[in-house]
Amino acid sequence: MGAAYTGGFALIVVLFILLIIVGAAWL
Repeated sequence: MGAAYTGGFALIVVLFILLIIVGAAWL
């Protein structure tokens, strides 16, 4: 259960980073 939680958290972090990169690219 802990591994699944960690994986989900990592996925959110990755998506957040990609969102920042895309936003910076548009700026």
